[in-house]
Amino acid sequence: MLDVSPTMKALVVLEPNRVEIQDVPTPTPGPNEVLARVHAVSICGTDAHLVRGDYPGFWPLSFPFIPGHEWAGDIVALGPGADLYGWKIGDRVAGTSHDACGFCQKCVEGHYNLCENYGKLGLHKQYGHNVQGADATYVVQGVKTIFNLPDGISFELGAIIDPASIALHVANRGNVQPGDAVAITGGGAIGLLSGDAALIRGASRIIVVEPNAGRRAKAEQLGFETVDPGASDPVETVRAMTAGLGVDVVLECAGVPVTVQWALGMLRRGGRCAAVGIPTKGVEIAMQRIVLDELELVGCRASAGEMRRVMPLVEQGRMRVKEMVTHRFSLDQYEQALATLNDPKSGAIKIVIEP
Repeated sequence: MLDVSPTMKALVVLEPNRVEIQDVPTPTPGPNEVLARVHAVSICGTDAHLVRGDYPGFWPLSFPFIPGHEWAGDIVALGPGADLYGWKIGDRVAGTSHDACGFCQKCVEGHYNLCENYGKLGLHKQYGHNVQGADATYVVQGVKTIFNLPDGISFELGAIIDPASIALHVANRGNVQPGDAVAITGGGAIGLLSGDAALIRGASRIIVVEPNAGRRAKAEQLGFETVDPGASDPVETVRAMTAGLGVDVVLECAGVPVTVQWALGMLRRGGRCAAVGIPTKGVEIAMQRIVLDELELVGCRASAGEMRRVMPLVEQGRMRVKEMVTHRFSLDQYEQALATLNDPKSGAIKIVIEP
């Protein structure tokens, strides 16, 4: 074990919309856990919802709470048994959030993101959601939720491996095939990285539907076509761009009721929509068309094994995480960072915090 301070700085959400940087006890790793020094942690849209209290009693279970689940750092201490899995002090790692039970049917089948013991004390944890997260100097996580970070990937970019893996999961759930035309609703980090993931799977064209001019500009810099839903009906526009047929796949990355409706409207017959955005209220969908045109609507939750697969794609520059980073702040500046993320005029896509 390296020298570790008994206390650490952490972002503590005291109650909805009230955060404070506090000195708190440094956590101790338990069996099959590690303690890692956090070098970089990125802000997820879920973090903003959590700080606002949009998921009461679910994420988090209670306040005060330390959020943060997209991070990279190095191991400074091993809990009992962690060495049996090959982990060593000094290892560079990137973390993901789901620490599933490992023995329910979904876990055994590889769908640990759908663990049937989700949230059950002693069986499942989701870091930064229902247990303490990584917006701090140190974080404790289980050995199933950390991955070796290649030397060619910096800690800053390592903090975006988790969202990159989610983007790959979205494209996988969308079953993008070579030659497919793909539309993406929402031009944030997940949306843009999903565009890269769709290209990796063989998509022939990517159309990003995004109202924010700065994000559309970023999408165009990445070589994607764009649609401004404020300038014209996005469904009609996408259909016009595809000879009236619609796209083969839509990756719904906004999580707004109207974007879900747009996504289904843009699909050609037999098309498939993979949705990763989480609406905070209900959505009315055109069920008649889903039946008659044999459309598919599938959900996407986090990732399920894509962390390792996405690492070489990031290292090769095929998954362009570097282009996602628009702002950097210290932990003490978290409130400013969050305000920047929530400001449509800021141009923020991915904000990295350096504890």
